[in-house]
Amino acid sequence: MPQHLWMTGGLRADRERAVMDLRLPAALLPALLPGVDAHRRRHGPYTAAGAIVRALVPGMLDLEPHLVRRYDIELLSAAPDLAAIVPSSRETLTSMAIPAERTRFYALLRTQRIANGLVEFVTDAVDQLPGSGPRALVVENVEAADATDLEFLAAAVRRVDPSRLTIVVCSATAELPDAALAGELRGRARIVAARKGQALAVGASADGAGEDTAWEFVVSDGTCDDPEAIAAYEALDPGERARLHDRRAAVLEGPGTLDGSDGGERLPSLGALPYHREHGSDPAGAGARALRAAQDYCVCMGFYPAAAEYGERGLALTGPAAEPGRWWKFVVAQGLALSVLGRTRAALDLYDQARLASIDPNVHMAAAYSTAMLYTRHNVAEERDPAKAKAWLNSAIATASLVGDPSDRAFQGAFYRNGLALVEINLGSATEALRLVDECIASLDRELRPDEHRLHRSVLKNNRARVYLALGRFDDALADYAVVIAQDPNHAEHYLERGNILRRLGRPDEAAADYATAMRLSPPFPEIYYNRGDLRLSLGDREGALADFGYALELEPALVDAYVNRAGVYLESEDFELARRDAVAGLGYDPGNPHLHAVLGGVRVASGDFAGAVEAYDAALDADPSLVAAWAGRAEAQLSAGDSDGAIESLNAALDVADDAALLFNRATVLGSAGRWADAVADLTRARELDPEDPEITVQLREYAERLAGTPEAGTKVRDVWFCPGAAGGGGMVS
Repeated sequence: MPQHLWMTGGLRADRERAVMDLRLPAALLPALLPGVDAHRRRHGPYTAAGAIVRALVPGMLDLEPHLVRRYDIELLSAAPDLAAIVPSSRETLTSMAIPAERTRFYALLRTQRIANGLVEFVTDAVDQLPGSGPRALVVENVEAADATDLEFLAAAVRRVDPSRLTIVVCSATAELPDAALAGELRGRARIVAARKGQALAVGASADGAGEDTAWEFVVSDGTCDDPEAIAAYEALDPGERARLHDRRAAVLEGPGTLDGSDGGERLPSLGALPYHREHGSDPAGAGARALRAAQDYCVCMGFYPAAAEYGERGLALTGPAAEPGRWWKFVVAQGLALSVLGRTRAALDLYDQARLASIDPNVHMAAAYSTAMLYTRHNVAEERDPAKAKAWLNSAIATASLVGDPSDRAFQGAFYRNGLALVEINLGSATEALRLVDECIASLDRELRPDEHRLHRSVLKNNRARVYLALGRFDDALADYAVVIAQDPNHAEHYLERGNILRRLGRPDEAAADYATAMRLSPPFPEIYYNRGDLRLSLGDREGALADFGYALELEPALVDAYVNRAGVYLESEDFELARRDAVAGLGYDPGNPHLHAVLGGVRVASGDFAGAVEAYDAALDADPSLVAAWAGRAEAQLSAGDSDGAIESLNAALDVADDAALLFNRATVLGSAGRWADAVADLTRARELDPEDPEITVQLREYAERLAGTPEAGTKVRDVWFCPGAAGGGGMVS
C-alpha cells in the first residue's frame, strides 16, 4: 500500500539524492522542486506551509476561487503576504485591534485548527490541479521547523491519502522536536535512511574556502549544513561575520531581493531578519528591535512557541537598566507566551524579576495582574490558589486607581476588575462576579468614547453572559450574546457558546444554526462538530451524529468524548466491532475513562464473555462509582452468567445513585425470577409512580401482584434497558 516517507540522516544534499533515487510521483508543483525548506530561520512560523500555499493559491484563484475564500483565515495566517490577492472575509475585533487595545489573545489550540484547514486546502487543491495521478511533496530540514509547521505536517501525514499525495519528510536526525509528528511518521510512513556522502557537498572546494564560502552559509540564513561553508563561517573574524550578517539583513530589508535567495517571498521580519540582526554589528539595538517585532507579531497571531523563543533571545540582548521600555515589552509578551504554553513557573520567575528590577508603577500593576492569572487560570490544578490571585488583583486595582488620566484610569480599573470577576467565579461567588463586571461596563460606558476599546467592551459583555449562565439567568445571557454578536459578528466562539445555551433551553433548531455559523466562521474546530453531533444524537439523527463525531476525531484524535458517544451509537446499533474499536482507541488517550470501559462491558456481554464484561464494568465503576449504566450493565452480565444475587446487588447500587423506573423494573424482574414477589411488587409500584405512562410497568405489576396473591403462574417480560449508550455518552457539550 502507498505510504508517506520519512528520510533521515546525512546532509541535505544526501537526502535530496536519496529522494531522487526513490522515483517518487510527480512533484505537487514545479515551484516546489526540489523540496520545501521548513527551517524556521527562513521565515519563522509556517515557513514550509507558507511556501506550499504561496505556490498553490495563484492557480486556485483561477481554477477554484471559492476554495481560497473558504480557507482565507488559514492561508493568511501561513502566508500574510498573500493579502494582496486573498482578501480577508472574516475579520474580528480581535484580529483588527490596535496593539494598545489588544486584550483578547488566541487560544493555544488555534494553530491546530489552522493546520487542519491548511491540510484540507492542500488536499482539495491537489484534486483541482491539471493532470492526473499521484503527486509528491518533499519537506526538508524538519528537525529545525517551527511548531506551527510541525503541527501542520503531523496533521498532513495523518489525514492525507498517500496514494493522492505522498508526503516526504526529510530530517537530519530521527529525533524530532514534536512527539506528535514523530508518532505519526512511525505509524504511517516508511522510514528511509540517507547515507552521508551520498552526494557531493554544495560548498566550494577546500582550497577555495574563505569569505565567499562563508557567505554561502550566511545567505542561506544559517540553514546550510555543508561542512565547508560552516567551517569557513566559523573561521572568520567576529567582525567579518557581523559584517556579512549586516549585508544579508540589508538585502532582506531592501525593496526587493538582490540575489533571489528568498524565492521572492519577502518575509524578512520573521526568521531570517532577527537572526541576522542579532548576529550583526548592533545586536542590542537592531537585533533587539527585530526580535521584539517578531515576538509581538507571534503573540498577536497565537504562535506562542515562536514568541517564547524570540522573547528568550531578545531578553538575552537587553535589560531593565539599558532599555527599560523595550525590556518590559519583552517581559509582558514572554510572560503571556509562557503562561499559555503551560510554562507557568518560568512565567512567575519572570514577573518576580520584573518586580525586583523596576519601581515603575505600571510594571508592578501589570505584573500583579499576570501573576493573578497564573494562580487562577494557567497553573496546573494543584498549584492554583484563588485567594492569592485575589490578593494580587487587589494590588493591581489599587495601583490602577492612582493613574492620572481619567480615560486610562477607567480602562485599567475595568481591565483588572474583570480579572477579579474571574477569580470570584473560581471562588464560587458568581453574584460578586456579576457586580464587578456590571461595574466595569458602566465605568467604560461613562468614561470612554463609543469607538474606544471596542474589543475589551465586547469581552466584558461576553464575560457577563458567562456569569449570567452560571447564575441560571439564560435570557440575560442570550441578550448579552445578541449584543456581542452584533458588535463582533465574525467571532465564532460567540455562536458556539450561544448555541450551547439554546440547546439547554430546548431550542435545537436555533442551536444547530449557531453551530453551523460557528463552523463557517472558524478554521476546522473539532469541539463545534462534537457538540452538533451530540445535538443530532439527542434528536435521533444517528447518521448525522456519526458524521460529526467522525470528523471531530479526524481533526483531533484525542477528543475522547467523541469516542464515547460514537461508541455508544455503535453499541446501540449492535455494531459491536466498531464499538470495541472506538472504546479501545479512546482508552489509549484516557485509560481510566469509565464510559469507554462500560462500552467494552456491553460488547463483551453481546459476545457471551460475561466474566470479561463484569471485569470491564468493574473498571468503569472503579473510575466512577456513580455511573448508573455500568451498574446496570454489570447486573445484566451477572444475570446472564446465572448470578442472580450479584445482579440484585449491582441494581441495588445503581438505585442508590438514581431512583429510576427502568432500574426498578429490571430489579423487579430479577427478584421475580427468584420468587421474591413482595419485593418485586414494591419495586414495580415505585416504578409506576415514577413513570405512570409506561404500559409495560402496569402489565408487569398486575402479573406479579397476581403471583403474590397466589394466583396461577403468569409469564414475565425482561425489559431491554440494561445499557443505555446515551448514559454512557454523557450528552455533554464542549465550549
